[in-house]
Amino acid sequence: MAEIGRAGAHDRVVLSIGTAIVSGEIAPDEDLDVVELQERFGVSRTAVREALRVLTAKGLVGARPRRGTFVAPREQWAMLDADVLRWRFADRVDERFLDELGEVRLTVEPAVARMAALRRTDRDLAALEDALAAMREATGKETAEHVEADLAFHHAMLRAAHNELMAQMAMVIEVGLRLRDQFVHATLTSESADKHAEVLLAVRRQRPRAAEAAMRALIERSIEDVDIAKKLHAGGAQDAAG
Repeated sequence: MAEIGRAGAHDRVVLSIGTAIVSGEIAPDEDLDVVELQERFGVSRTAVREALRVLTAKGLVGARPRRGTFVAPREQWAMLDADVLRWRFADRVDERFLDELGEVRLTVEPAVARMAALRRTDRDLAALEDALAAMREATGKETAEHVEADLAFHHAMLRAAHNELMAQMAMVIEVGLRLRDQFVHATLTSESADKHAEVLLAVRRQRPRAAEAAMRALIERSIEDVDIAKKLHAGGAQDAAG
């Protein structure tokens, strides 16, 4: 962990310690000494304590009388916290967690599509149609463009479900999409846009079962793409070793 400049000291300490914990550089149950961290980062003791409070709220840090502050066990981490998700993939793609994200999406998003088919408004439909049009426009273009278009569609679907708890899954879906595209390095195809269109059609016609099935097929295809990429990566690693 590098020394931190004074500007934005609190946020930078949170980022540095959080990334170090999630990456395993600082192991669970390891003590976190405030004075040592203050000297390491060249910031005030107040900045370090504030950072540790933020990390405690995210489940990464714990405290006990007499012992002080320490890294909490992994099972206590707020794995769905936006920062924790970002830190986990700051330097590399964790294939196991990518699989877990796929499983979560396969559980959540078909249900979201079903609810959207029952509850969508005209405004929701307009947002979904705009997102699909952006996906069509991004077909065959660079990853950044099609990821943003894809995200817009799935975010619009979450809003169309009109369920505040489901809406909290937006970050999980976003991270899942970004990591998938980072790992797969795929461009958006017309087939992918067509699959999204099938979901939208069912939502527009207010057919919940059809919407659920179409979204399930869409997520399953995404998982298949990741599995194919994993095999290609494994083969490339073996070739490099050979």
